[in-house]
Formats: sequence, structure tokens, C-alpha cells
Amino acid sequence: MIAQRVGVAALRRGAKPSVFAQLPKVAIAAGIQARPVTTTKLSQDDGHQILVNQRLQRPIAPHLGIYKIEQTWLGHSAWTRITGCTLSGAAYAYFTAYLVAPLLGWHLETASLASAFATLPFAIKGGVKFALGFPFAYHFINGLRHLWFDLGKGFSKPAIKKGEMALWISSILGGLFLAFGL
Repeated sequence: MIAQRVGVAALRRGAKPSVFAQLPKVAIAAGIQARPVTTTKLSQDDGHQILVNQRLQRPIAPHLGIYKIEQTWLGHSAWTRITGCTLSGAAYAYFTAYLVAPLLGWHLETASLASAFATLPFAIKGGVKFALGFPFAYHFINGLRHLWFDLGKGFSKPAIKKGEMALWISSILGGLFLAFGL
């Protein structure tokens, strides 16, 4: 009720004085609808059943099954999620290992990791770098592609297919550059 009065007062201040001068306050407030709040005491089982029925009406979140393989190969959105989870999972695993390394007697300092990595064969070093560089390149380039989509561009089927091919090619080249070019 107080909120209704505040709204009417604000409306009166903003309107021309002649508009509300002829109307009494009760007539102005009568136009506002009010619903009385009622409560009903329910048992715990009845309340739980109401929640179960509400949950049955909720939509189910989409999963990988919504993507049409013939349109794009598993969908760029799915691969963005996969590469994002790969990157964050690798980061969490490394940082957790770095935190517990002193307790377990491991040496994960920069110098020891660099010297251990230097002793690996060239193909394994390149493979490890590519395994980290490709998800980064794909996730980054696809993030730019999503920004392009946010502008409302590139939604036609030919544009999606061309963009998908450009995305995969540039991601593979970017991963190779990060693995062998630096």
C-alpha cells in the first residue's frame, strides 16, 4: 500500500497540476489493482509434490545431442566448450599439483620443468605444445567468431560452413605455430 502511494505521489509531481487537480486521491488509487496474498498450510509431502510438478514443466538444458552433424561438424559451440574445459582442467591440475608439490617432495619449479622438458625428444615436445596450443587457438578464434555472431552476421548456412572450415584451419595452423613457431 505504501508503494502505491509513493507511485501516485511521484506521478502527481511529474504530471501537469491540472490533470490531477479534479480527481480525489481515492479515485486515483482505485485504478491500481491489488491482489490479496493468501497462504495455505501444506504438509511437507504436498509441498514436495508441488515442486516435483513444477520441475517437470521446466525445459531441459541442451546437450551435445542438439547439434546437427550435417550442418557443422559437432557444432563450434560444443567444441568451444570442450576446449574451454580442456584448458581450465589442465590449468587446475597444474596449479593444484604446484600447490601440493612441496608437501609431496615434487619439483615443479620453473627451472626444473624447463630442464626436464628440454630433455624430451623434439616430436614429444611438439606434441605436448600442440596439445596445449590447439585448444587455446581454437577457443580464442571461436570466441572472436561468437563476437561476430553477436553483431548479427554470419548466420546463413554457407557462411556457417565457410566459417567452420576457416575456424578449423586457422586453429590447427595457430596450434602448430604455438607448438613449433615460437
